[in-house]
Amino acid sequence: MHVTLSQALLITLWAFIIGIDQFNGLFHIHRPLVTGLIIGLILGDLQTGLITGATLELIAMGMVPLAGAQPPNMVIGGIIGVSFAIISKLPPQAAVALAIPFAVAAQGCVTLIFTAFSPLMHKADQWADECNTKAIAWLNYFGLLTHGSFFALITFLPIYFGAAYAQQVVGAIPTWILGGLSVAGGMMPAIGFAMLLKIMLKKEYVAFLIIGFLLMTYFHISILGLAGIGAAIALYDFYANKNKEANNKKAKKEMHSGGI
Repeated sequence: MHVTLSQALLITLWAFIIGIDQFNGLFHIHRPLVTGLIIGLILGDLQTGLITGATLELIAMGMVPLAGAQPPNMVIGGIIGVSFAIISKLPPQAAVALAIPFAVAAQGCVTLIFTAFSPLMHKADQWADECNTKAIAWLNYFGLLTHGSFFALITFLPIYFGAAYAQQVVGAIPTWILGGLSVAGGMMPAIGFAMLLKIMLKKEYVAFLIIGFLLMTYFHISILGLAGIGAAIALYDFYANKNKEANNKKAKKEMHSGGI
């Protein structure tokens, strides 16, 4: 598939927007699932965009930054993975395997940018002491512009200038290597979920994990149906806990009133 300049610029604009959203906007439009939708619309293959974006989302769900440990940047990984899947007609799993190296390299560059900006924190403290809000505002805007521009640049170059070469390279790759990439890419969502469960799983929730496994394995329920059941359980748990907290507060208030 040939990528036109207008398509490359639209994807670059999206990269600029979600590059800002990842750390500053936090509307979560930077998630690979949303990126798959947008890039699928831009490149005219919505189905591949959604499937690849959803596959990358399963990986990104488990890649949570903890303290100083920064996982691969799945914002860039999502853009590159979805774009190359559509441009080079790759299966989603193989596109995922190709996206991870870009995600790792991009996070290294982001860390360097943050390191370069760190001395400006002292300047910001000085301006705060001086109540120079205008200078602090411009410093924040400069940070947003720098971060968004980096994401735009690192997206435009491989997608517009490298798309044709990517197709040639993919065409020259032996089938057995592409098969290996597909297997590796298919394993990554499982790794992402394992990382997520390591953080979130509690013994109280193991029963729901087993129920979901049984429904999928033995009753062959669709993923959408399983998601609906999960949403219903989550809503019940949320409102049950909310009512429990309200009753506890009411009981404490009555006890306090009785004691007085």
